[in-house]
Parts: sequence; C-alpha cells; structure tokens
Amino acid sequence: MRYDLVIFDNDGVLVDSEPISNRLLAGYLTELGHPTSYEDSLRDYMGAAMHRVHDLVLERTGERLPGDFDDVFHGRVFDAFERELEPVAGVGDVLEKLAADGVAYCVASSGSHERIRVGHRKTGLDRWFDDARIFSSQDVGRGKPAPDLFLYAAERMGAEPDRCVVVEDSPLGVRAAVRAGMEVYGFTAMTPAVELTGATRLFGDMGELAGLLAS
Repeated sequence: MRYDLVIFDNDGVLVDSEPISNRLLAGYLTELGHPTSYEDSLRDYMGAAMHRVHDLVLERTGERLPGDFDDVFHGRVFDAFERELEPVAGVGDVLEKLAADGVAYCVASSGSHERIRVGHRKTGLDRWFDDARIFSSQDVGRGKPAPDLFLYAAERMGAEPDRCVVVEDSPLGVRAAVRAGMEVYGFTAMTPAVELTGATRLFGDMGELAGLLAS
C-alpha cells in the first residue's frame, strides 16, 4: 500500500444516497418556486455542502430560501434513507481489506455529521466508522471545492497530504482533493469520467478499488 491514509467521500461512494437526495432536493426547490430537475441538482449540488444550495439560489433569483429549509430537507432525506438507502456495492469488502492490512482510512463528507451517521446506521457501515474516523464540512469553514475538509481530516488522522488518496465521485470533491495536494481516485458509477478532471485514476466498479490501492 503506497498511501498512509485513504479518505472516502460518503454520498455516492460509501452509501448510494445521491439518487435519493438529489431527487428530493430537486423536488423541494421546485415546490418552493425554483424549478429544478434531477439532472440540474446533480450538476449544481452533487458533492456540495448545503450552503451552496442557498448561495446559488440567492445568486440566481435574488431570493433567500426559507429559514427552515435545511431542517425540512434533511427530514425528508432521513425518512427516505430509512426506506431506501443501501451501501454502495462492494464497499464493505474494500473496508474489510483496509482494516485487515492495517491501512488508516476515514470519511470526509460535505454532509452533516447527522446525515453521515444516519446513513451508516441504516447500511451497517457504522461498524467501520467510529467518531474518530468521521469528518464533515461542519468541522471546517468552507466546504468542497475548498481543500479545507480534506486537509483537516489528514491532520486529525496524522497523515501528510501527499501520502493521502481521496476516493470521490463528484467534480467538486475531485477539485478539493487536488487543491489539497492529494491523489484522488474518481468513481464513475454516477459521474461521467470526463467530468472528473484532475483525478489520478478513474474506476467504475467499487470492486476494483482494493486492487487499485494496492498497485
């Protein structure tokens, strides 16, 4: 293993949450008078912290979203997670291999701590991630594409940035990892490879990851 730390994005990489959350986000924005398709939501918000939703709506329309927007949205998302959420196929095998090999790993997500934990409890991934391995955009001042979250995670895990690799599926996340001085493996299950510009490697099946990390 040529890396000291493997940093996983959460949504779309560990848990198959992007279709759920972007469907609900598009619907809720449309309901509030900001017509948004599922494809629009993926393009504009996939991999981003919630402040990006507020910022883009304000920039485009001059209107602010309701004060309870985040709470209502997350309530709908968590309800849907309980019904629908699954782990990304093959990710359990990857985590088991890293643990067996003694390789440090963590998650660094634009989502809130609550969102991460709700998803991990539902999918059983909580067995792999204790509190010391979970980092959220809530922990830093700026979310992706700023490098702050990945740099913070590396510091807390005791790893130098150039000894880290990030596993990401969004253009914003790839940009953040590159800015942090880390290698990044782009997961193309939902995002076309051409949109993950800057990724060190690209892969489309989580079953490939353990071999890539070991090579």
